[in-house]
Amino acid sequence: MTGVDVELPVGGPAGPAPRRDAAVPAAATTVPPTDAAALRGEGRRKRTRASRVFAWVALALLGIVFVYPFVWLVSASFKPRTEVFDNRLIPETFTLDNYVSVWQEAPLGLWLMNTVIVTVLAAVTVTFSSAMVAWGFSYFRFRGRGALFALVLGTMMLPGAVTMIPTFLIWNGLGQVGTLTPLWAGNLFGSAFYIFLLRQFFLGLPRDLFEAARIDGASQFGVFWRIALPLCKPALAVVLVFEVQAVWTDLMRALIYLRDSDTFTVPRGLKSLVDAFGFGGEWHWEIIITASVITTIPMIIVFFVAQRQIIDGVASSGLKG
Repeated sequence: MTGVDVELPVGGPAGPAPRRDAAVPAAATTVPPTDAAALRGEGRRKRTRASRVFAWVALALLGIVFVYPFVWLVSASFKPRTEVFDNRLIPETFTLDNYVSVWQEAPLGLWLMNTVIVTVLAAVTVTFSSAMVAWGFSYFRFRGRGALFALVLGTMMLPGAVTMIPTFLIWNGLGQVGTLTPLWAGNLFGSAFYIFLLRQFFLGLPRDLFEAARIDGASQFGVFWRIALPLCKPALAVVLVFEVQAVWTDLMRALIYLRDSDTFTVPRGLKSLVDAFGFGGEWHWEIIITASVITTIPMIIVFFVAQRQIIDGVASSGLKG
């Protein structure tokens, strides 16, 4: 040994130092996170755009399906009898004679007036009576309230044919058969469906508001009339419009109770037109179609005017309570 000190590399003879030209890791070649998020966002936008286009196309097709019968009805009302069923939306021979003839062949104005009277009385009475009953079930706390309310809802399961004969016997005993009274007076006792709908709305109102009114000296009816009813206008509008539509198109009760053409409503009058103009196998459908158009237009106007109230009322009644 010569005593010369030999310095070894730090770490000992573990191997050669790493080369500077080693391969780049695979992770470094992937798409940056920001670019991947942008690609995902673009894919979502494309899917959303495609779903919107599909929804618009589907709604347009459904709209055409529902609107086409009425458009065909209006078009046929301007055609002569020989061209009513030619299935053209634009009449080949345009005529207004049908609208003149329908007023001459039938007392359509009187039927419309009778229908308006019955509709207004039925809609107003059922709205007010159902609101009073619904207010009682929602505001007052009493024993057996749940069972009594369930009994009211249970009447909805009774078919109309079950109560048809007993109801007729009652009105016949009162001497009201042949008048307009049976077509609307039954609504004085409310409707189970409307009671349920209005009760759900009343339950969503803050009870503290009513208690504060009672402390200020308001009577029970005053709380209902001055506070509860103004707050549930959307639900009342829904009940009113639903009942207007139901009474305006009601044929069954008109067939049962009306005898004289002077008391006919629009549905009963249209039925008499179908019976009157079907002779010798040759139907005057142009008269019937024209009368149908005239009697359908008022309901379209009602729904067009009250569509916002209907949507707000149904949405509020479904979410509250």
